[in-house]
Amino acid sequence: MNWQELETFLVLAEELHFGRTADRLHVSRARVSQMTQALERRVGGPLFERTSRRVALTPLGRQLREDLGPHCHGILEAVAKASNTARGTGEVLRVGFSSPLASERVMTVVEAFRASHPRCEVQIREVHLSDRYSALRRGELDLQVIELPVDEPDLTVGPVLVRDRTMLAVSASHRLAGRTSISIEDLGDENLRLIDGLPGYFQARHIPDRTPAGRPIHHSTTTKYWQELLALVAAGEGVTIAAAQGTRYYPRPNLVYVPFHDIGPFEYALIWRTASVSAKALAFARMAVEKHAPKA
Repeated sequence: MNWQELETFLVLAEELHFGRTADRLHVSRARVSQMTQALERRVGGPLFERTSRRVALTPLGRQLREDLGPHCHGILEAVAKASNTARGTGEVLRVGFSSPLASERVMTVVEAFRASHPRCEVQIREVHLSDRYSALRRGELDLQVIELPVDEPDLTVGPVLVRDRTMLAVSASHRLAGRTSISIEDLGDENLRLIDGLPGYFQARHIPDRTPAGRPIHHSTTTKYWQELLALVAAGEGVTIAAAQGTRYYPRPNLVYVPFHDIGPFEYALIWRTASVSAKALAFARMAVEKHAPKA
């Protein structure tokens, strides 16, 4: 059995998108297609339904994913455990999060993890959007839950744990404040404020430069702190893209959140350092999937 075929299958089963799967595996789309077809020939039936608009698991594909997933995680944990023993790694797991909703999901997993791993201490820490990866790369965190996309060659993107609707935050007096929903086209000529330090690929995914009709969307970066950004928006100094959880965690008297009807949700996934993932980190990731991974 070819391990690359299995790895490609599991990532594609999670992403349901050939391009994103290729990006995560650092291979071409053609290679993803080749590995998938090879596994389908080996199994003897189609694992995915493919059209020009979507990719979906077949019943056979869902069965294989459910049967295969625990075994692959077990192999990775075994290798990581051996590495931990060789390095004498301590029994502390440090988990980061970048949003309030992500922190809630993390804490429910922490409770279950502590019950099943009583000898492992779990520490949590907030990760600021303006400095997304430094703590992870310095070894101050073992895992973190953060907004996608993450396109870093030294980091592995794990399972998606949270999906949250995309909103536009505006002042209560803004022209869009009374709308029940808006489109990307409504951002034309707006001053879209951003957190400073976001990677270019992140901005390209969530924050377009132009509307579909070609009208410019002006960007400005003036702060590294989310609360400062919301204060500016509430005062009428621009607008900003936000997740729906802001209506619960960041309400303000002069701030309104309006949902988009043509932008997909924010997705939050576990990530870790590819070269130094630990057995306990993988065990935590598997438990997080069991409790919170959105259904395909």
